[in-house]
Amino acid sequence: MTDHPAPGRPAGRRTKTRGDERVDAITTPSRIELAERLELLERELENLRRSDEEHRNNWHRSAADFANYKRRTDDERATVTQFSNLILISKLLSVLDDFDRALDNVPPDAHDPWVEGVRLTERKLRGVLDAEGVTPIEAVGQPFDPNLHEAVVHEETEDHPDNDVIGELQRGYRLHDRIIRPSLVRVANNPKEH
Repeated sequence: MTDHPAPGRPAGRRTKTRGDERVDAITTPSRIELAERLELLERELENLRRSDEEHRNNWHRSAADFANYKRRTDDERATVTQFSNLILISKLLSVLDDFDRALDNVPPDAHDPWVEGVRLTERKLRGVLDAEGVTPIEAVGQPFDPNLHEAVVHEETEDHPDNDVIGELQRGYRLHDRIIRPSLVRVANNPKEH
């Protein structure tokens, strides 16, 4: 590099600036060093890609786990809401049984307004229970099912098929799809079919 004297300065050797010193301090790596550095950087990039893929898979798993957790808790919440009144409904069923017994014993020719009021109250109670999802279990004339019925009496009879429900001592109920009280029933025991 030739030094050109600046106007107003005597010609001679120019002093190095800091920038010049820095430029001189830079060492240029050889091709082998560059190839090694490139190989190292490619390995680091591959490791980072693997790590990124692993983190992405973990994130997807976590997202799926959370979605499953949310669905499970929503299902549990819906079930709890659906059956939260189960104790109260069970108590009301005994009141409904009392209404049934009282109305079964009303003489057929009784048209007293008081009796009609009791019938209206009984229908209203049934309507409230029906709105909550309470439905009676059909028993009489059905085959005995231990999931729905509780056999209290086995009667010898030839008038009905074996294991058919021939009488209901207490009506059973279900709340939505769950049995909350099985029917107490009389079951036919037909000796001809044994």
